[in-house]
Amino acid sequence: MAGQITGADAVLAALHAQEDLKMVLVDREKDTTEIRQLCQEQNIPLEEGSTNDLWRMSADGHVDALALIERIPHGDLEQVLERGGTVWFFDGVTYSTNLGFAIRTAEVSGADAVVLNVSKTHEERRTIRRSSMRADRFIPVVYSTTEEILKAVKETDFRLISVEDVGTHEPWDEDLTGNVMLVVGAEKEGISAEVLEASDAVVLLPMDGFVPSYNLQVAVSVVALEALRQRNLNSPNQ
Repeated sequence: MAGQITGADAVLAALHAQEDLKMVLVDREKDTTEIRQLCQEQNIPLEEGSTNDLWRMSADGHVDALALIERIPHGDLEQVLERGGTVWFFDGVTYSTNLGFAIRTAEVSGADAVVLNVSKTHEERRTIRRSSMRADRFIPVVYSTTEEILKAVKETDFRLISVEDVGTHEPWDEDLTGNVMLVVGAEKEGISAEVLEASDAVVLLPMDGFVPSYNLQVAVSVVALEALRQRNLNSPNQ
């Protein structure tokens, strides 16, 4: 799996070499004392997970430790836009469970950040975290306002690409690489007129059924995988 160093020995070697690790995840049930000490000395954030957590996240099965080496898992709106990459904007999505599922999809598909324009209580944020399978540990989730988000995007070279049924073409006919902010709205209201007007492109998913709407998760998943496919095609390693 891209973006990770897998296994306690490999993580230890990277720590001894003082490589630029963004975060380390260790199995709370295993002895990882040396890894913990080195992370503390080098000010590297450390998270604990269950054996099942690490098995699920690892590219190589059961391991005692993983390290995140690419995406920085924290940051405010200005910082995540300055870093560039693929950022998701869930416009007006209020249902906490849906947000959690969407954040998980963004993280696993290699996005660099998620921005939200809804306010959430502490308990609602806990629900989002649970629904995301705690994926928000590994990707910045920024709470802001529509006005602030659009203003910040306008000051960068990010392209704002919305996914809505008024789109003019399909996602695979749009360039989803480079610095892009991908927008999906709530299932009932859709993307706000303000965001649609500011968009550089509006794409739509093909539909051929009687009920002319996919749910939020389908829209996020389809576009996330297409964006990942395009990035992989442009990767120098491909």
